[in-house]
Amino acid sequence: MDNKKIKTGTLAITRNISDFRKGTGNIYETLVILSNRANKISTELKEELASKTEEFGVPADNLEEIFENREQIEIAKYYERLPKATLMAIQEYLTGKLYFHNPAKENPMDF
Repeated sequence: MDNKKIKTGTLAITRNISDFRKGTGNIYETLVILSNRANKISTELKEELASKTEEFGVPADNLEEIFENREQIEIAKYYERLPKATLMAIQEYLTGKLYFHNPAKENPMDF
């Protein structure tokens, strides 16, 4: 899924707690799912940003040779304006676009 296409606000808002029980029946399990998804989104965005800014890298660590690059600044500003990964994960969950399963519930082991 293209994370940049997720339509959500950039500010955290108060949400109804019952909305987070509907998929799993357990709010804590839902929080773990959202946490894992937010970590994955964050990692994907970080890798994407690193690959885009990699070409701007300076081989020498000489501060006198570093100069402003407009394109690099625009890329950084774009990623700064994106909503936080947690907000993206919550939006995916609430709109039903987040797939999850619990293998422990699907294949219970008898002891």
